[in-house]
Amino acid sequence: MGTAGAVGAGADGAVGERRQLINVAYRLLGSVTEAEDAVQDAYGRWYGLPRNRREEIRSPGAWLTTVTSRICLDVLSSARARRERYVGAWLPEPLPDRAEWGQAEGAGTGGADPADQIVLDESVAMAFLVVLESMTPAERVAFVLHDVFRYPFAEIAGVLGRTPAACKQLAASARRRVGDARTAGPSATGRADVLRRVKEAWEAKDIAALVGLLDPAAVLTADGGGLAGAVPRPVEGGARIARYLAAVADQAPGLELLERSVNGMPGLVARRAGVVVTVAAFDVHGGRVTRIWAVRNPEKLRPWALESGPWTAAPRAPGGS
Repeated sequence: MGTAGAVGAGADGAVGERRQLINVAYRLLGSVTEAEDAVQDAYGRWYGLPRNRREEIRSPGAWLTTVTSRICLDVLSSARARRERYVGAWLPEPLPDRAEWGQAEGAGTGGADPADQIVLDESVAMAFLVVLESMTPAERVAFVLHDVFRYPFAEIAGVLGRTPAACKQLAASARRRVGDARTAGPSATGRADVLRRVKEAWEAKDIAALVGLLDPAAVLTADGGGLAGAVPRPVEGGARIARYLAAVADQAPGLELLERSVNGMPGLVARRAGVVVTVAAFDVHGGRVTRIWAVRNPEKLRPWALESGPWTAAPRAPGGS
């Protein structure tokens, strides 16, 4: 697609596209694991082509991006059934900023953990990813490929099997959904200041202070996936959320709260006995917290394993080669 993959033909050019493909797939799927699986599948198809066919493809990156996007489209299309089987609310997998933990990123894109290859910008902010979840699969693919990665509609049409004009309409519809998520909020420093006060009030179990920091219409959504304790439905209202947070502090002695970036934005991480058990992302407007997304499902916290100890997962080679 376009010039994004024009780094040379053949296997070497294909291997060099891994980072870009992971970035595309994560934004399309909201899951590091599923993004890696989609990219692995695309590489498997690439290496499954006859050698002479691969050599005929002028831009391996364009071919791989198209295939990866189609795989993601299929995954998104089947997501509704899978989400219906999911226990409780489903949230995107949160991403850490390794630099904050004194962890160096893996050298090269082939050997790094997939989460380390994802560029942290506004297009992976939790508020943004949650809005993407409200889109139809076709809207999401058209919007992400065009508005985030700047692919032309003529090429997106090849992914979706629709006309360029239809793809343009899909992206426009998705853009309208995004509106509120892109409303300018406080600077990172301003957000961090609010969350620092939330952390202090939470640690002190100061319900009155928490109520003052939460918007009266705030909403907390927790994702435990049936593998960790979490409220099955969103908690609505600043006062109810404040009482819930205080109750959590009461029931979890020894819980350590840390100020850390979550998907590139200020957030809070909870550790117990040195293990990350909750990663919370926040939306802040008018000096108050309006949304909290708390991920507790341990399967979604694997990229945070470095915060608990050495990362030992062995990276997979592209396409299993």
